[in-house]
Amino acid sequence: MIKRNICKIIFKIFRWKILGKFSKVPKYIIAVAPHTSFYDFFIGILVRNIINEKINFVGKRELFGSLTGWFFRILGGVPVDRNSKNDTVSSIVDIFNKRKKFKLAIAPEGTRKKVKMWKTGFYYIALKAKVPILPVAFDYKNKNVIVHSLFYPTGNIKEDFKKLYNNYKNVLSYRFDYN
Repeated sequence: MIKRNICKIIFKIFRWKILGKFSKVPKYIIAVAPHTSFYDFFIGILVRNIINEKINFVGKRELFGSLTGWFFRILGGVPVDRNSKNDTVSSIVDIFNKRKKFKLAIAPEGTRKKVKMWKTGFYYIALKAKVPILPVAFDYKNKNVIVHSLFYPTGNIKEDFKKLYNNYKNVLSYRFDYN
């Protein structure tokens, strides 16, 4: 309770707001975009504590070294070897299938650089695990965390991505206009 209130105070000091509600569905992927700054991580941690939900995230294995790994694991991090021949999508689907409750935040861009197209892993994880996607936008211009409605992937990635991208229209990231 104290941690939650401290996070609310920090959010108010920096004049950020959460618009919309996080779903009570026990399993889903949170597609957080645009991801252009390491500040996004701290905003995400604040939001997670404010809404009082356990939300996990994946990060490149290099973040989980001997000095910092314990810290990221405590925060809900799961290391991923992005250079491996392992099937990361199937590994994460297995985690969803083994748990009764699991919420996973993923940046669809897969990087903090501006990209023309998102990576597709988060979409295929949702599709194969039969879980919805919750689009969440970090709008730095208006200092809003915008929570949209759950989106259930249909398998038609081209049409689904058009609909998903629409949730991030007119959102200004930390570094640049996302459109």
